[in-house]
Amino acid sequence: MSLPADHQQNRPAPKPARELYRQLRTQTCAQLWDVEVPRFDQAGAQERIERVGVIRAVSVVFAESGTAPQQAAARAWLRSLLKDPAEKVRRYAMNALPKLGAGSADESELLSLLRTTSSEREQRFLGQALGKIGGTATLDTLPAGAAGSLRHAEQKIKARLARDGQASTVNFSAQLPQFAGVAVHLRGRRGLEEIVAAELQDSPPVRAQFRLVEVHPGLVVLAPLAPFSLADVYRLRCFETVGLALGSVNGTHEAELIERLAGLITSARSRTLLQALTQGAIRYRLEFVGRGHLRAAVRQLAERAYELCPELLNDPNEAPWTIEIHATDRGARAELVPKLKPDPRLFYRQGDVPAASHPPLAACLAWLAGPGENEVIWDPFCGSGQELIERALLGGVRRVLGTDLSPEALAVSQRNFAAANLSTVRTQFTEADFRDFAQIPGLGPNTATLMITNPPMGMRVRISDLRGLLADLLTVAGTVLQPGGRLVFPNPIRQIAIPPTLELEYSRTVDMGGFDCRLEVYRKPAKRALVR
Repeated sequence: MSLPADHQQNRPAPKPARELYRQLRTQTCAQLWDVEVPRFDQAGAQERIERVGVIRAVSVVFAESGTAPQQAAARAWLRSLLKDPAEKVRRYAMNALPKLGAGSADESELLSLLRTTSSEREQRFLGQALGKIGGTATLDTLPAGAAGSLRHAEQKIKARLARDGQASTVNFSAQLPQFAGVAVHLRGRRGLEEIVAAELQDSPPVRAQFRLVEVHPGLVVLAPLAPFSLADVYRLRCFETVGLALGSVNGTHEAELIERLAGLITSARSRTLLQALTQGAIRYRLEFVGRGHLRAAVRQLAERAYELCPELLNDPNEAPWTIEIHATDRGARAELVPKLKPDPRLFYRQGDVPAASHPPLAACLAWLAGPGENEVIWDPFCGSGQELIERALLGGVRRVLGTDLSPEALAVSQRNFAAANLSTVRTQFTEADFRDFAQIPGLGPNTATLMITNPPMGMRVRISDLRGLLADLLTVAGTVLQPGGRLVFPNPIRQIAIPPTLELEYSRTVDMGGFDCRLEVYRKPAKRALVR
């Protein structure tokens, strides 16, 4: 897919203004106001144009360190510059005002200028400024059928007013009765897709509502069999994000793709989905997945979609939906992704630690551990406690033990576990090195039925001898586990020696967020009867 380059993103300001701004940027409010502003006001027309960097410096410095009275005085000065004979001075003032928390008086001056100017360039800059500070007065003033930056400003103002009035949210429990033809895309890290698909098959309530269609690296596609809600999808715990497919378009030319994607975003199906699953104004954020910011493409697509359907508002600020654009061999595909913060599956998450597990990975490890009854579970590197909680939520757990070298991590684990409302499960969190398991109450030879952990791998917590650490983990597991007990963990080390007390049952390569690792399941063989 070929999309327009972002020519605006890296366009430099005129060099003299930029250099002057750099010189003045380090000055104080008092220095700028007492020296540079009077010098600018008293200068002739040509010198004022050469020194427009003063305007930018005032807006930035006063916004960062100015008092409320200083900022008010700076805004009044900038409003006066909107009447300057030089368009360049006026444009710099337009750009500067929004940085200082401009209000209705500033909006009024900008609108007065909009009514009188005939310069397309000035209208463009006015549109940009009004899009940041404008309100109902701007919406009442903008001409019908406004185009370009003025239409962009209209959409931004509507989105901001909707956001400030009554924040729109995803209706998590709303049923989608018109489900025919809607594909549900479950995404996650590459290598976990088989576990996501297997979790679906193991969940009768979810399996009754969705049929497994396709499995690709990092993607599982489902087809609904009955009316469903997002809450029904979120019964599954092993995926990362869910997307509702809006469809695909073909095309190679930029304008053609933008037009077809806009039609897809504003189609009857898209509007039906958004209206059924949104409380409040429909606001969305556009994202070209894997293609960088592409601000020009986002703006063109958002403006065209707004032109086709003004009730759909593009808004990058706290929008309840993201519309993801994925490149394909022939064009592009669009998906509607709810932004649920916090993730409802992580209701127990009261705190975190710097090296905590990726939540879907913790759920996948718990699923890999398999069912059990009366389980005694140990996490030697418990961190924030996610693996222990995810396994306990599946049931059949009598006791959990978490150890870590960090008292802060242990405190977080305890808070998270308490919030998970697993009152029937006995808990014990101990500051200890796992290799000293004999000193940990409740641990010893043949005491645990399951060890589940995501050990440190040296990426965020420095490990001097990772191979030795994991070799010790396998050795300890071979002692602490009961016959038939399991060890489940991600292993970044290839060709690690397996002690005779353990057997490797499962190994699957997964993306750990920039590097590959293997999810592995080991089992301690059950005792065999002696042959006489």
